[in-house]
Amino acid sequence: MQKPVENLTKDELLALLDKETKRRAKAEKENTDLKFQLAYYKRLAFGQKRERFERDKNQMSLPFEMEPQKAEKQEAELKEKLSDQRRKRTSAHKGRVALPEHLPVEEIEIFPEEDITDMVCIGKEVTDELEYEPAKYYIKRYIRYKYAPKNKEGVIIGELPERVIEKGIPGAGLLASILVDKYQDHLPLYRQLQRFKRAEIPIASSTLEGWTRQSLKIIDILYQHLLEDIRSKGYLQSDETPIKVMDPAKKGKTHQGYYWVHHCPIDGTILFDYQPGRSREAANHVLAGFKGYLQSDGYAAYDKIGKREGVTHLNCWAHARREFDKAKDNDRVRAEKALTFIQKLYGVEAEAREHNLSPEQRKALRLEKALPVINEFGKWMFDQMKHQLILPKSPIGKAFRYSMDRWDQLSAYLKDGTLEIDNNLVENAIRPLALGRKNYLFAGSHKAAERAAGIYSFFAICKKHEVNPYEWLKYTLENIMSINHKDIRNLYPQNYKKLQ
Repeated sequence: MQKPVENLTKDELLALLDKETKRRAKAEKENTDLKFQLAYYKRLAFGQKRERFERDKNQMSLPFEMEPQKAEKQEAELKEKLSDQRRKRTSAHKGRVALPEHLPVEEIEIFPEEDITDMVCIGKEVTDELEYEPAKYYIKRYIRYKYAPKNKEGVIIGELPERVIEKGIPGAGLLASILVDKYQDHLPLYRQLQRFKRAEIPIASSTLEGWTRQSLKIIDILYQHLLEDIRSKGYLQSDETPIKVMDPAKKGKTHQGYYWVHHCPIDGTILFDYQPGRSREAANHVLAGFKGYLQSDGYAAYDKIGKREGVTHLNCWAHARREFDKAKDNDRVRAEKALTFIQKLYGVEAEAREHNLSPEQRKALRLEKALPVINEFGKWMFDQMKHQLILPKSPIGKAFRYSMDRWDQLSAYLKDGTLEIDNNLVENAIRPLALGRKNYLFAGSHKAAERAAGIYSFFAICKKHEVNPYEWLKYTLENIMSINHKDIRNLYPQNYKKLQ
């Protein structure tokens, strides 16, 4: 039983006071952290809506009609602006980028309206204008002539070229255009149907969907080879992103599926793999037998794979940096101190890129300049956690714990100069998919999401290797059914580029 306060000694009173002071400090700290979290989640939940629709009180409502005097004044101002623009158009454009030389040129010769019969041409001025014609639909008609021998039975006929869709009317160029518009430029099929209607071409919605489905099945032949090849890479960066999928078992709701994305920084190979879930089993569809370096964020499914024999697990400094960046409103001093350390690490990477260092040179530079920073950073975090009052569930506490729990994986990029400091390259490959989700909202089925994984993979590789996706896809659709199976990898975008 605790003694009454009046019976306590001086030392006991001081100890009790110190204990009460610490308790109040901890409570105030927890209160501050909770307020920070509440404000943070309020910004996430309500900030965008209010900022988007809350108008300025001083802003006047739009009038239905403009006063005659104002209309005349506006017309005069507009006339003056147009005259000014016409004067500017005749002036030279210094520093304007020249138009590409590969574009076709339509020359239009313009002669003076005056009589030039007795005049001598002393030169000419050339003005280039970039113009555009909408996509052109046309009919490719194959006329095959039949021949019959005079004195023998039988008929011979010219052989029809390989068709992408047997007995179908779409050519490879049209199918390539449909897939590029949908999966690269994020134009849903129903909008593409509107273009057919404007061109007075009667195409049913089910027909367009069928063409897309059959084209993706053909691309899946090449995709299956890519799936096997990605498993043999010695270095993969992996991440996952959600995709909503229509599921007959969930009436009125969509299923949350995932694209697991894998990128090899060494050769720029990228693979999208659709799985209905986000478990370790889903990740194992590609990574089950993987050996080598695996780089990821802090998701637990990768942690378990990273502990397997033959796998060296790397984490991402960009994710560690985000945790400290989120904690700035909670503990600015410590968060900015940590961000300064991380910025120094990225400074070393910038220096390596600036001097175009080889992997061996980059490793040497990292060991010389980045390793001391990592050691100092780790010692500072350990001292802060040991000697300072940092609440584990506070934003700054979570940021410290995120990095300290993954310290070996964050430092593992020092082992080899081919390894990257973060996972940003695979996240860059995911971004186009995020744009597409905003337009078509969901996949029609799990099978549709699986089929789309192939074209997403190859379009991502096209972007990585600066290959025109339409030209690659048209070439691939024309040749994939007739190419020797031993040479099918020549159809990969990076290998197609070498053929050009």
